[in-house]
Amino acid sequence: MKKNISTQENNISSNLQYLDWTTICKEIEAKLGKDIYESWIKKLKLVEEFQHYLVLSSPTRFIRDWVVSRYIDKILEIIKLYKKTISKIDFIIESEISVNSNNVSDKNIKIVKDYKTSNVSFIEDSPINYSRLDPNKNFEKFVVGKSNNLAYQASQKVCEQIAHYNPLFIYGGIGMGKTHLLNAIGLKMKENNKIMFISAERFMYRFIRSIRNNEMVKFKDLFRKPDLFIIDDIQFIIGKEVMQEEFFHTFNALIDKGSQIVISSDRAPIKLTKIQERIKSRFSGGLVVDIQRSDFDLRLSILKNKVNEIKKSFSDIIEPDENLLNFIASEMKINIRETIGALNRIISFSRIYNKSPSVSESKIILKDLINNLQNYVTIENIIKTVCDYYKINVREMLSQRRSRYLVRPRQIAMYLTKNLTTKSLPDIGREFAGRDHTTVIHSVKTIDKLRSRDEEMSKAIEKLKNKILYKNYDEV
Repeated sequence: MKKNISTQENNISSNLQYLDWTTICKEIEAKLGKDIYESWIKKLKLVEEFQHYLVLSSPTRFIRDWVVSRYIDKILEIIKLYKKTISKIDFIIESEISVNSNNVSDKNIKIVKDYKTSNVSFIEDSPINYSRLDPNKNFEKFVVGKSNNLAYQASQKVCEQIAHYNPLFIYGGIGMGKTHLLNAIGLKMKENNKIMFISAERFMYRFIRSIRNNEMVKFKDLFRKPDLFIIDDIQFIIGKEVMQEEFFHTFNALIDKGSQIVISSDRAPIKLTKIQERIKSRFSGGLVVDIQRSDFDLRLSILKNKVNEIKKSFSDIIEPDENLLNFIASEMKINIRETIGALNRIISFSRIYNKSPSVSESKIILKDLINNLQNYVTIENIIKTVCDYYKINVREMLSQRRSRYLVRPRQIAMYLTKNLTTKSLPDIGREFAGRDHTTVIHSVKTIDKLRSRDEEMSKAIEKLKNKILYKNYDEV
């Protein structure tokens, strides 16, 4: 807090009514449910009440961070029902209070006065504070390999030369380490820069809330201040025109100010359908790098690194042997998150049964993950396979042309996408150059009818299905 305001000025006057924390807790329990309340909210205590904010105590940082990341919006809304002037919440970590005083309240008040102390977390009604940087996701803990080296080096460069590569656009599949890199950039630059690290979903939530509460001036001021603006999963704004308009102006304002922008997505800018061309153009105007699918060596290195991390917390674990780690690295090919998830299962088994499982036992423990590999299919692979089979190019497939030699393969590709993936009809339509979901429904019904009376068509589709599944299994 830049401006120190005395407790006398901030504190609620004696003639004003104090908040009844017990009543608020009952309301929170009713809104969030008993399980959540008992597990998390009940552990919070009201320490001090001021005119515009509250000071709560939390037993640990973990509980504070959990509450802040998941429930702080709802808690603030409920508090505002009883006192509209409250716009922020401060947290004191009980386990870190070390003030020489016998009075607990005195300890807390003394800590509240100094916002720079590590014992206080300033949780304002602001997305900057909702999206906390994870201290564990730093550059030192990011395992580098051939598939992610370019993205890693680009992230390092951004920290050395702010706004030199602007924006930095990192894309790749789920669980590949994009968020880790974004978090690492924020951690490295937070000392000397104003940082905002937010997901596109949270950005949209704040935008809608600001419109509803007539607070757009506050919203614009908030999002155009940071020196480093990091936004995760930008694909979330697909199809949301009003939000795109606001994001476009925010983007331009930050660039004009000389701020660094870092963006992550699950696909390249050119493949972001139903996003304004001017936005895609700006994404492509900076440095665009991808994180490719990990190879065996990188997965093995990550597993060994993770084992060492776990050993620091649990020295009694039975460490998986080299053969077992090799097995996990060779089988878990989809993404890093599933690779680590598989390791966690193996270690849990070891702790429960006090022995390291054999490779054959591990196949049983991980059977659902291993079998899932065969069903991991992308729309991109389906389109490419169908195009190769019918000897047309992808651009023709996705064009608006309705020539018979294009329409049937396009319908087959939509049919296979509906049957081989879990994508919704609107999602499938968007991937096929922004077509409506009714077009997808029509395609699926058409191919279903053709298959029932055309044996050659049925054989072709089965052949394509096997090609997609087999090819995917080979490449993951």
